[in-house]
Formats: sequence, C-alpha cells, structure tokens
Amino acid sequence: MKILSEAEWNIMESLWEESPKVGSRIVADMGGRIGWSRSTTLTMLKRMTEKGLIFCEDNGQMKAYTPLIEREDAVKRETESFLQRVYHGSISMLVSGFVERKRLSPEELSELRQILDKAEEECHE
Repeated sequence: MKILSEAEWNIMESLWEESPKVGSRIVADMGGRIGWSRSTTLTMLKRMTEKGLIFCEDNGQMKAYTPLIEREDAVKRETESFLQRVYHGSISMLVSGFVERKRLSPEELSELRQILDKAEEECHE
C-alpha cells in the first residue's frame, strides 16, 4: 500500500467516518472541511478510484464511494514511514522528542508505562 497524500487523507477521513457515501455528500464535506470546489473533489474521487484506494458504485443516478483501505492499515503505514523518514527508525528518538517538547499528563505517562510494560513482556515470551 502506498502512502496517502494529504488530499487523499481528507477524502479517506470522510469515507472512514461513513461509507458508502454518495459523491454529493463528499463534495459537501470537502467544501465544508477544507474549502474544495465540486470539481476538485470529483477529480480526487476519480483519481483515487483509478489508484484502487476507493471503490465507486455507479447506479446511473448517483455514485457511492467506499474505502478499499482500512484506517488502521493507513495509520500504521504512515507511522512507519514517518518513523523511518524523520527518526531513522528509532522509536526511542521519537518518544524522547515528544516528551522533551511537551509536558505529559499523568494519564499519558501511565499509558506510556503500560505500553512499555506490555512490550517488555512480549520480548520475554
């Protein structure tokens, strides 16, 4: 699976929220969210259909679109790409960067500890 562009993410977010979704609803959604025109949105839908990112069902009166990629898969792919591109694959550099720049809440610290504890348990299995 290819990394989604920012424009593709906008369309996919709309479809992940609700699908199938008719073209007119996507046009309205994109107009409201990011100010896209009808033609820009329809062009993106056509390109994304051609790329195999979404499926278009045309019943003659209207077109309905469905994502062919799960949100979780796209997020994992994007995260891996970001980690490699920015932090050369180092998770510790990524976490350190966030911790140093942002004060973490007690809840966030607790959640990070749980994640690390679980990862440590899995390493010893």
